[in-house]
Amino acid sequence: MRADVLVVGGGLGGVAAALAAARAGRSVILTEEFDWLGGQLTSQAVPPDEHSWIEQFGLTASYRALRTGIRDYYRRYYPLTERSRAWTDLNPGAGWVSRICHEPRVAVAVLEQMLAPYRGAGRLTVLQPYRPIAAETDGDRVTGVTLAHRDRDDRIDVTAPYILDATETGELLPLTGTEYVTGFESQAQTGEPSAPAEAQPMNMQAVSVCFAIDHVDGDHTIDRPAGYDFWRDYKPDFWGDRLLSWRSPHPRTLEIVERSFTPNPDDDPLSVNADQRVNPGDGNLWTFRRIAARRNFTDGSYGSDITLVNWPMIDYFESPVIDVPNASWHLAKARELSYSVLYWLQTEAPRPDGGAGFPGLRLRGDVTGSRDGLAQAPYVRESRRIRAEYTVVEQDLSLAVRGHHGAVQYPDSVGVGMYRIDLHPSTGGDNYIDVGSCPFEVPLGALIPQRMENLLPAGKNIGTTHITNGSYRLHPVEWNVGEVAGLLADFCLARGESPRAVRGTPRLLAEFTDRVSASGVERRWPQIAGY
Repeated sequence: MRADVLVVGGGLGGVAAALAAARAGRSVILTEEFDWLGGQLTSQAVPPDEHSWIEQFGLTASYRALRTGIRDYYRRYYPLTERSRAWTDLNPGAGWVSRICHEPRVAVAVLEQMLAPYRGAGRLTVLQPYRPIAAETDGDRVTGVTLAHRDRDDRIDVTAPYILDATETGELLPLTGTEYVTGFESQAQTGEPSAPAEAQPMNMQAVSVCFAIDHVDGDHTIDRPAGYDFWRDYKPDFWGDRLLSWRSPHPRTLEIVERSFTPNPDDDPLSVNADQRVNPGDGNLWTFRRIAARRNFTDGSYGSDITLVNWPMIDYFESPVIDVPNASWHLAKARELSYSVLYWLQTEAPRPDGGAGFPGLRLRGDVTGSRDGLAQAPYVRESRRIRAEYTVVEQDLSLAVRGHHGAVQYPDSVGVGMYRIDLHPSTGGDNYIDVGSCPFEVPLGALIPQRMENLLPAGKNIGTTHITNGSYRLHPVEWNVGEVAGLLADFCLARGESPRAVRGTPRLLAEFTDRVSASGVERRWPQIAGY
């Protein structure tokens, strides 16, 4: 098969890249390994992690269309109460982590709607479920990628002038020989205040296998997981208690705090203020990432809230799952940990009344679209990252370093983002690293590999460090990166120029950034303070 642009990976960055290139008139092939497009928002089942101003500014026009489409979908098809239907900034789950917590299947539907016109016109071909297994190169160019079907013996070779890596782990980088980085860079390499003295390439953020639950009458206890005894007794040195407990480090202070768990609190959805500046929202784990608040819907529609379990206790930091020979074994252990957390919740978790266990908790694999009850895909926070023409470092955006000056303004800015530098416990035994951030920009130089000419990152694999990845890995920024990668591929095809030449030639850079702005991508922040 052949297209103008091949986008490998159908997460948020991949979908945004495919949309941008197809809207520009290019033929596009988009591939995805799992059953749903949307990556962390859908197959990984992670509600949006977004900044405090997301309803006003700080996002691309197409990402705003996605958010609006999700709310419209609920208003069109769900039995909302009249009060919730009239809620301008409808938060279907009334979760505290985001202003738009929702069921992942709704995002799948909206993403498919956004892609449908280009599929119908024959401009976009989606290959699913396919994953990359090999690539061909000629010097500094990628000439083709071989894709394998996930479930049967079927392979497809695809060629394209521009190839975008939108996989969750930067799968094309080793396949194409593209220079990349993993894990923790050293302070000598980056000058970052939070970096270690020596580089630690295998020290990466924990992966998590999320799952959805509700709480209804009856006993819905799952079979005891084979490794339950290990996980029940597991006590990391820095945790302050067993991993399976209500006690864990506070990400920002590292103080050991105790969280609560109250299924189906009779709270008012419209009273939830999902603003990370004010409250991280993780005090009551039930409402933290709740994706369906039953009081948003007419009486009897939902017998229970539905909450998404992406809590500290499911973080698997025993080993990386990138560039290790036994990655599939560790991913299986991460799934075992998630099952063990659920079994602990159902049987041994302390209740406020002094009892133990919540047998009414029910695993909702129908909500996550999986046969085994968990999310289809693991939530991978940290990818392989290209060695880029420009690497974003901590001192570019750290609130402690930059203060009232705000984040560095890049002359080649092609987007904006905002999130605290939020690193979960890592495979090297590090505790949380959580650093205040200034609203930041996305430099084009972070999307351009140092050597390869026609391979572009379109997700979490851009030129960040282990530390700054903590800010750049979230939903709106991943979408922004993918969208710009798609726009850049089209721009280079139209002018016969390379991405490197676009960044390095003032006239071309001005033309391209004008094109980016005209496409609805914000490149600068107003005067606001970080948190």
